[in-house]
Amino acid sequence: MRDSTRHALERAAELARNNRLVEAMATAEPVITTADEFESAEIRQWLIDHADDFTGEV
Repeated sequence: MRDSTRHALERAAELARNNRLVEAMATAEPVITTADEFESAEIRQWLIDHADDFTGEV
């Protein structure tokens, strides 16, 4: 996955933890919708592995 994609997902997780969901979606959506099939698979796995990052739960 590109560094810029990972950074956007990490930023979206941070925004979601701070209850800024609209901004989180606005940050993550462009990288998710423009990813090719290979990066989409990496994004999907990253989201599975980092689901707790979005909720702040451990």
